[in-house]
Amino acid sequence: MPILKAGKKAMSRDAGRRAVNDRRRRGMREEMKALKKLIVAKDTKGSQALLPKIYQTIDKAVKAGIIKKNTGARKKSQASKMVKAVS
Repeated sequence: MPILKAGKKAMSRDAGRRAVNDRRRRGMREEMKALKKLIVAKDTKGSQALLPKIYQTIDKAVKAGIIKKNTGARKKSQASKMVKAVS
């Protein structure tokens, strides 16, 4: 536990940032899981409708520094491949 006032403030700030980052990361994972469920159900329209939202969440995660740029590109590529396989 921090002793100095600045350390306490930093700890509080870091906790808030961690919460936001965890929310974004969890949202990204949930979107991918939803896409996989649609693909297993062979729902072409639903998976194509979900793809732009997945792109958006991945791009936001990359912009915020939660995941790296190439990781985001890889995840988007994987998502598009899955949708293309169903179509």
